[in-house]
Amino acid sequence: MYQFNFGPVFENLDLLLHGAWLTVRLSFLAMILGLAVSLLGAVAKTSAIRPLRWLVDAYVEVIRNTPFLIQIFFIFFGLPAVGISMSPNTAALVALVINVGAYGTEIIRAGIESIPKGQIEAGRALGLSSVNIFRYVVVVPALRNIYPALTSQFIYLMLTSSVVSVISANDLASAGADLNARTFASFEIYLVLTVMYFLLALGFSALFGAIRRVFFTYPASR
Repeated sequence: MYQFNFGPVFENLDLLLHGAWLTVRLSFLAMILGLAVSLLGAVAKTSAIRPLRWLVDAYVEVIRNTPFLIQIFFIFFGLPAVGISMSPNTAALVALVINVGAYGTEIIRAGIESIPKGQIEAGRALGLSSVNIFRYVVVVPALRNIYPALTSQFIYLMLTSSVVSVISANDLASAGADLNARTFASFEIYLVLTVMYFLLALGFSALFGAIRRVFFTYPASR
Protein backbone atom coordinates (compact mmCIF):
# COMPACT_ATOMS: atom_id res chain seq x y z
CA MET A 1 0.00 0.00 0.00
CA TYR A 2 1.27 3.44 -0.93
CA GLN A 3 1.99 5.65 2.06
CA PHE A 4 1.04 9.24 1.35
CA ASN A 5 3.60 11.74 2.57
CA PHE A 6 2.77 15.41 2.09
CA GLY A 7 5.39 16.48 4.63
CA PRO A 8 8.06 17.41 2.04
CA VAL A 9 5.46 19.41 0.11
CA PHE A 10 4.29 21.48 3.06
CA GLU A 11 7.85 21.95 4.30
CA ASN A 12 8.72 23.52 0.95
CA LEU A 13 5.40 25.26 0.36
CA ASP A 14 7.17 28.61 0.17
CA LEU A 15 9.07 27.35 -2.88
CA LEU A 16 5.82 26.38 -4.61
CA LEU A 17 4.11 29.65 -3.66
CA HIS A 18 7.06 31.58 -5.08
CA GLY A 19 6.75 29.51 -8.27
CA ALA A 20 3.03 30.31 -8.40
CA TRP A 21 3.80 34.02 -8.10
CA LEU A 22 6.33 33.76 -10.93
CA THR A 23 3.69 31.99 -13.08
CA VAL A 24 1.17 34.76 -12.37
CA ARG A 25 3.71 37.46 -13.18
CA LEU A 26 4.85 35.75 -16.38
CA SER A 27 1.26 35.12 -17.49
CA PHE A 28 0.17 38.68 -16.73
CA LEU A 29 3.05 40.20 -18.70
CA ALA A 30 2.41 37.82 -21.59
CA MET A 31 -1.29 38.72 -21.55
CA ILE A 32 -0.65 42.48 -21.67
CA LEU A 33 2.00 42.28 -24.39
CA GLY A 34 0.07 39.59 -26.26
CA LEU A 35 -3.04 41.77 -26.28
CA ALA A 36 -1.03 44.61 -27.83
CA VAL A 37 0.37 42.25 -30.49
CA SER A 38 -3.12 40.86 -31.12
CA LEU A 39 -4.62 44.32 -31.57
CA LEU A 40 -1.89 45.39 -33.98
CA GLY A 41 -2.20 42.12 -35.87
CA ALA A 42 -5.98 42.43 -36.15
CA VAL A 43 -5.73 46.02 -37.42
CA ALA A 44 -3.13 44.96 -39.96
CA LYS A 45 -5.22 41.99 -41.07
CA THR A 46 -8.26 44.16 -41.68
CA SER A 47 -6.30 46.91 -43.45
CA ALA A 48 -6.32 47.61 -47.16
CA ILE A 49 -2.56 47.01 -47.47
CA ARG A 50 -2.35 43.57 -49.05
CA PRO A 51 1.34 42.75 -48.28
CA LEU A 52 0.70 43.60 -44.63
CA ARG A 53 -2.27 41.24 -44.56
CA TRP A 54 -0.18 38.49 -46.13
CA LEU A 55 2.55 38.98 -43.53
CA VAL A 56 0.10 38.74 -40.63
CA ASP A 57 -1.63 35.74 -42.24
CA ALA A 58 1.71 33.94 -42.48
CA TYR A 59 2.51 34.71 -38.83
CA VAL A 60 -0.88 33.48 -37.63
CA GLU A 61 -0.80 30.29 -39.69
CA VAL A 62 2.73 29.35 -38.67
CA ILE A 63 2.09 29.85 -34.95
CA ARG A 64 -1.37 28.22 -34.91
CA ASN A 65 -0.17 25.16 -36.81
CA THR A 66 3.02 24.36 -34.89
CA PRO A 67 3.38 23.04 -31.32
CA PHE A 68 4.16 25.57 -28.61
CA LEU A 69 6.96 23.30 -27.37
CA ILE A 70 8.71 23.53 -30.74
CA GLN A 71 8.23 27.30 -30.79
CA ILE A 72 9.90 27.76 -27.42
CA PHE A 73 12.72 25.38 -28.37
CA PHE A 74 13.28 27.36 -31.57
CA ILE A 75 13.44 30.66 -29.67
CA PHE A 76 15.69 29.39 -26.87
CA PHE A 77 17.90 26.87 -28.70
CA GLY A 78 17.59 27.85 -32.36
CA LEU A 79 17.95 31.65 -32.36
CA PRO A 80 21.40 31.63 -30.66
CA ALA A 81 22.72 30.05 -33.88
CA VAL A 82 22.03 33.38 -35.63
CA GLY A 83 23.32 35.48 -32.75
CA ILE A 84 20.09 36.04 -30.79
CA SER A 85 20.47 34.69 -27.27
CA MET A 86 17.97 35.10 -24.43
CA SER A 87 17.74 34.06 -20.82
CA PRO A 88 15.22 31.26 -20.08
CA ASN A 89 12.73 33.71 -18.55
CA THR A 90 12.99 36.15 -21.46
CA ALA A 91 12.66 33.36 -24.02
CA ALA A 92 9.60 32.06 -22.17
CA LEU A 93 7.96 35.49 -22.21
CA VAL A 94 8.73 36.05 -25.90
CA ALA A 95 7.37 32.61 -26.83
CA LEU A 96 4.15 33.15 -24.87
CA VAL A 97 3.60 36.62 -26.35
CA ILE A 98 4.15 35.38 -29.90
CA ASN A 99 1.84 32.42 -29.31
CA VAL A 100 -1.05 34.28 -27.70
CA GLY A 101 -0.61 37.13 -30.19
CA ALA A 102 -1.41 34.82 -33.11
CA TYR A 103 -4.54 33.39 -31.50
CA GLY A 104 -5.62 36.79 -30.20
CA THR A 105 -5.21 38.33 -33.65
CA GLU A 106 -7.87 36.03 -35.07
CA ILE A 107 -10.20 36.61 -32.11
CA ILE A 108 -9.95 40.41 -32.32
CA ARG A 109 -10.16 40.34 -36.11
CA ALA A 110 -13.43 38.44 -35.87
CA GLY A 111 -14.69 41.00 -33.35
CA ILE A 112 -13.79 43.93 -35.59
CA GLU A 113 -15.49 42.36 -38.59
CA SER A 114 -18.61 41.68 -36.49
CA ILE A 115 -19.29 45.42 -36.18
CA PRO A 116 -22.04 46.43 -38.66
CA LYS A 117 -20.90 48.81 -41.38
CA GLY A 118 -23.88 50.99 -40.56
CA GLN A 119 -22.41 51.88 -37.18
CA ILE A 120 -19.22 53.09 -38.82
CA GLU A 121 -21.20 55.12 -41.36
CA ALA A 122 -23.20 56.62 -38.48
CA GLY A 123 -19.97 57.64 -36.79
CA ARG A 124 -18.80 59.38 -39.94
CA ALA A 125 -22.18 61.12 -40.26
CA LEU A 126 -21.77 62.46 -36.71
CA GLY A 127 -18.43 63.97 -37.67
CA LEU A 128 -16.24 61.63 -35.64
CA SER A 129 -12.62 61.36 -36.68
CA SER A 130 -11.24 58.04 -37.95
CA VAL A 131 -9.39 57.55 -34.65
CA ASN A 132 -12.52 58.14 -32.57
CA ILE A 133 -14.58 55.90 -34.83
CA PHE A 134 -12.07 53.11 -34.39
CA ARG A 135 -11.83 53.73 -30.66
CA TYR A 136 -15.50 54.11 -29.73
CA VAL A 137 -17.48 52.57 -32.59
CA VAL A 138 -15.24 49.60 -33.44
CA VAL A 139 -12.87 48.62 -30.61
CA VAL A 140 -15.14 48.95 -27.58
CA PRO A 141 -18.13 47.02 -29.04
CA ALA A 142 -15.76 44.46 -30.59
CA LEU A 143 -14.01 43.85 -27.26
CA ARG A 144 -17.39 43.44 -25.61
CA ASN A 145 -18.32 40.78 -28.17
CA ILE A 146 -15.07 38.82 -27.99
CA TYR A 147 -14.29 39.29 -24.29
CA PRO A 148 -15.30 35.73 -23.25
CA ALA A 149 -13.20 34.13 -26.01
CA LEU A 150 -10.26 36.42 -25.32
CA THR A 151 -10.23 35.74 -21.57
CA SER A 152 -10.53 31.99 -22.18
CA GLN A 153 -7.46 32.25 -24.38
CA PHE A 154 -5.61 34.11 -21.64
CA ILE A 155 -6.48 31.44 -19.05
CA TYR A 156 -5.27 28.80 -21.50
CA LEU A 157 -2.07 30.84 -21.84
CA MET A 158 -1.54 30.69 -18.07
CA LEU A 159 -1.94 26.91 -18.11
CA THR A 160 0.29 26.60 -21.18
CA SER A 161 3.02 28.57 -19.38
CA SER A 162 3.87 25.37 -17.47
CA VAL A 163 5.68 24.22 -20.64
CA VAL A 164 8.37 26.90 -20.17
CA SER A 165 9.88 24.78 -17.40
CA VAL A 166 11.50 22.64 -20.11
CA ILE A 167 14.02 25.45 -20.74
CA SER A 168 14.54 26.02 -16.98
CA ALA A 169 12.41 29.18 -16.87
CA ASN A 170 11.25 30.02 -13.37
CA ASP A 171 7.60 29.15 -12.82
CA LEU A 172 5.35 26.88 -10.76
CA ALA A 173 6.01 23.78 -12.86
CA SER A 174 9.76 24.36 -12.61
CA ALA A 175 9.52 24.76 -8.84
CA GLY A 176 7.58 21.50 -8.64
CA ALA A 177 10.16 19.68 -10.77
CA ASP A 178 13.00 20.96 -8.56
CA LEU A 179 11.18 19.85 -5.43
CA ASN A 180 10.43 16.44 -6.95
CA ALA A 181 14.11 15.95 -7.80
CA ARG A 182 14.99 16.56 -4.14
CA THR A 183 12.20 14.63 -2.38
CA PHE A 184 10.91 12.09 -4.97
CA ALA A 185 7.38 12.66 -3.61
CA SER A 186 6.04 12.76 -7.15
CA PHE A 187 2.40 11.91 -6.45
CA GLU A 188 2.01 14.43 -3.66
CA ILE A 189 3.92 17.21 -5.43
CA TYR A 190 2.06 16.97 -8.72
CA LEU A 191 -1.27 16.58 -6.97
CA VAL A 192 -0.60 19.85 -5.13
CA LEU A 193 0.55 21.48 -8.38
CA THR A 194 -2.68 20.38 -10.06
CA VAL A 195 -4.70 22.00 -7.30
CA MET A 196 -2.60 25.17 -7.45
CA TYR A 197 -3.02 25.54 -11.23
CA PHE A 198 -6.75 24.92 -10.80
CA LEU A 199 -6.95 27.67 -8.17
CA LEU A 200 -4.95 30.03 -10.39
CA ALA A 201 -7.37 29.39 -13.26
CA LEU A 202 -10.32 30.09 -10.97
CA GLY A 203 -8.61 33.27 -9.76
CA PHE A 204 -8.07 34.54 -13.29
CA SER A 205 -11.67 33.65 -14.17
CA ALA A 206 -12.94 35.64 -11.19
CA LEU A 207 -10.73 38.61 -12.11
CA PHE A 208 -11.87 38.59 -15.73
CA GLY A 209 -15.49 38.25 -14.61
CA ALA A 210 -15.15 41.31 -12.39
CA ILE A 211 -13.58 43.29 -15.24
CA ARG A 212 -16.42 42.28 -17.53
CA ARG A 213 -19.05 43.42 -15.04
CA VAL A 214 -17.34 46.79 -14.60
CA PHE A 215 -16.37 47.65 -18.17
CA PHE A 216 -18.35 45.49 -20.60
CA THR A 217 -21.85 45.21 -19.12
CA TYR A 218 -24.56 47.46 -20.47
CA PRO A 219 -26.27 49.53 -17.77
CA ALA A 220 -29.64 48.19 -16.69
CA SER A 221 -32.55 49.84 -18.42
CA ARG A 222 -34.94 51.86 -16.30
